[in-house]
Amino acid sequence: MTDPSTPLAEVLASLDLEPLDADLFLGHPGEGHGSLFGGMVAAQSVVAACRTVAPERRIHSLHSYFLRPGRHGVPIRFAVDRIRDGRSFTTRRVNAHQAGETIFSVSASYCLDEAGIAHQEPMPDAPPPDTLPDWDSERAKLIDGPPPGLNAVEIRMVDPWSNQKSAPRQRSWVRVRGPLPDDPIVHVAMLVYLTDRTLLGTAARPHGIPWQKRMNASLDHTVWFHHEVRLDDWLLYVCESPIAQSARGLTFGGLFKPNGQRLASVAQEGLIRIRR
Repeated sequence: MTDPSTPLAEVLASLDLEPLDADLFLGHPGEGHGSLFGGMVAAQSVVAACRTVAPERRIHSLHSYFLRPGRHGVPIRFAVDRIRDGRSFTTRRVNAHQAGETIFSVSASYCLDEAGIAHQEPMPDAPPPDTLPDWDSERAKLIDGPPPGLNAVEIRMVDPWSNQKSAPRQRSWVRVRGPLPDDPIVHVAMLVYLTDRTLLGTAARPHGIPWQKRMNASLDHTVWFHHEVRLDDWLLYVCESPIAQSARGLTFGGLFKPNGQRLASVAQEGLIRIRR
């Protein structure tokens, strides 16, 4: 059982949406400072979509846009549009509204598992996570300040950040800080939540902009789910940014299980500006 006082418990509580109608849900983002973490809104939106889909259909992709910054302490309404219920595929669109404005929009597609073509490139090499530095501790060194409090996701960096220019590639081990309920929707939502980490940092690496001197904002986010999602162990998150232009960085990512199986793929474009 998850300790109710931990950051993970707070995230799980936020994912427990309140049904207002057949296709309308209410979520609470929790308390905090600054803009709401985009991965939270995305995870809540996926929970809303999944609750309107037959359990035998598995999510295989989502495509989303971050439209406005979300705020802590203000409830969010999630309106689900049942776009399609076909023989093989199901499609849902979710718009997240906060304080009268749409802050996030996502389209999610679901399918039945079927036999067919299959191939995968091998997982990149990486040392085991217990030999690597913690992401929060490394970031604290870069900004010359105390480490932030624990969050719901633990990150161990194979390629630590620095304030020097480096290649736009990054490998990190990631895992949820504690056990999850035996609910497949929660596992999918938490995967979406953690995929919004490390992407913008990868696109910023070639420019050597210190953490505290840049402004980051996710613009869109796409996830493809290749296998059934279970977050019971570490995942290797491999990210690469092939291009940045006009203050927008594009990053692709892959999440691998320790046995080498590619669980999901990710793409995101984000805004990266130097603070004035």
